[in-house]
Amino acid sequence: MEKSVRLNFATMDSSKKRIRLLIGILITVTAAYLLYSYLATKAQSRSHEKTEKNWLTEKYGSKLYSQNNEELIIRDFFDDRSGGFFVDVGAGHYRINSNTYYLEKYLDWNGIAVDAIPNYERQYLEKRKNTRYFSFYVADRSDEKIDFYMIQKNRRLSTGIESDAKKQGEYTILKVPTITLNDLLARAGVKRFDLLSMDIQRAEPAALAGFDIKRFKPSLVCIKAHEAVLDQILNYFEKCDYSVIEKYKKLDPLNLYFSPEN
Repeated sequence: MEKSVRLNFATMDSSKKRIRLLIGILITVTAAYLLYSYLATKAQSRSHEKTEKNWLTEKYGSKLYSQNNEELIIRDFFDDRSGGFFVDVGAGHYRINSNTYYLEKYLDWNGIAVDAIPNYERQYLEKRKNTRYFSFYVADRSDEKIDFYMIQKNRRLSTGIESDAKKQGEYTILKVPTITLNDLLARAGVKRFDLLSMDIQRAEPAALAGFDIKRFKPSLVCIKAHEAVLDQILNYFEKCDYSVIEKYKKLDPLNLYFSPEN
């Protein structure tokens, strides 16, 4: 009897060991499969992203002046058409991180550059003969004065929002006149244009509020899509019958590109 019990316990222990072994194998196999699936998905994602970028660079080569792929996307949309007209709001330096310098230098475009920092004007007069430079803060009202905070360490982060400026370190306060985009274009005698490029540090909704896009109907809008104002930007373009160009969304992490629906 005791011998039989010992055998039964031995058999039970052996069965438990086999079950634990099988469970261990199952866990190991499952973990290996999940790891493989994760790595394969990441590799596929990288391959897909690389392919998306490659069709742009293979067609046009590396970007020369813009911060990211803005220059290449704009060239692709217009198929390297020459002789167009741009409006560059928040233009900054005449060449560094410029979305429009290539158009003027190589494709004979003309245009308007607008920035709240007046220091850039001399560079545009000397280096960009086909671009008229205006120093204004583009807003929803004209002929007012605002405090504009010019960031010392990086002028590209300069802003009309004091709380944002304080996060960036040292700054200089400039008194800058405001203007709506409608009024600026009227003063410049512009009735239609091809490209609107806008990057003004979360002031985009106010600038758009002073712009009758249906009147001027640019073929392409490249606009910085800050998360804090994204909904306002999307609502504006939806109401104005402009749609996001989907094929460019993954090619540029900072901007959205819109074109008229008809």
